Amino acid sequence: IIHFEIPLEFDSLKLVAAQSFVNEIRKLPGVVSAGSSSHNLLGDHGEISDFHWEGKDPNLDINFANLEVGYGFMQTMGIKIKDGKNFSDDNRSLKEIIFNETAIKQMGLKDPVGKTISFWGQPHVIVGIAKDFNYESLYNAVQPCFFQDFPIGPNVVVKIKAGTERQTIERIRQSFASFSKGLSFDYHFMDEEYEALYEAENRVSVLSRYFAGLAILISCLGLFGLAAFTANKRQKEIGVRKVVGASVNNIAVMLSKDFLKLTVIAVLIAFPLAWWAMNHWLQSFAYRITISAGVFVMAGASVIFMTLLTVSFQAIKAALANPVKSLRAE
Repeated sequence: IIHFEIPLEFDSLKLVAAQSFVNEIRKLPGVVSAGSSSHNLLGDHGEISDFHWEGKDPNLDINFANLEVGYGFMQTMGIKIKDGKNFSDDNRSLKEIIFNETAIKQMGLKDPVGKTISFWGQPHVIVGIAKDFNYESLYNAVQPCFFQDFPIGPNVVVKIKAGTERQTIERIRQSFASFSKGLSFDYHFMDEEYEALYEAENRVSVLSRYFAGLAILISCLGLFGLAAFTANKRQKEIGVRKVVGASVNNIAVMLSKDFLKLTVIAVLIAFPLAWWAMNHWLQSFAYRITISAGVFVMAGASVIFMTLLTVSFQAIKAALANPVKSLRAE
């Protein structure tokens, strides 16, 4: 799905031309569907609270997101109708309205399709109920919203058949050039626009990977050096143990277990802090995963494996050394 904007002026002839332009796009080869709206689904929308309906609690105050859409917009964006019907191209009426599920729940309406509500002194008929969908960042839970059917809006979305993107976009570019001469055709893929909502999170993710890799490298170098120092310091002890019958495995385990103890202590301190920090960060999202114990089990196993891998080289090297050399001075 691509998104681009068209210039709109409140002139009847130019509005008709804009409608004709969108209709022309729908007929292009490679175009699955197309529609327009006055807002986007990235958090850009108006709000209305002045709604009235029969049986409304006078103390109830709800802010509804106002999404003004043209024919084909909801179909293009994959917004499903749970009950009732969608707007139709042959019945263009500003008196029809569609609410989402959250709005109906908060309004407390039973069998809402066909009922009349009003705002700004104008009656509107509820023709459908849309399934809940995210029209803002995932930091926010789904809020009450409604759709009004507008003939044309400045934001045009086009769903393109997979594999025909390049040719279809070029056809749309040519149509745009004939509709709006002198203006450049600037389009964006919707997935890129949604990704931009989480640019900060993506940046933190990339930096975290780099810093984590750097921290692991520094830690392994430190472990390697400490293991070498410990093996050298205990060289004579290792020689005595080998003389009295200790095997290579015994020596390697003896040198490694102290590091494993320190690693386990570090894990027991770090994991609760990591869980608290990540859980606190996730709380800022309305929709989030839970941090399962499996993540920490895998991380702990990885840490122990890297510790053993780093330390084992020096441990095995010390265990294989000739005890005569280490005991010669004695």
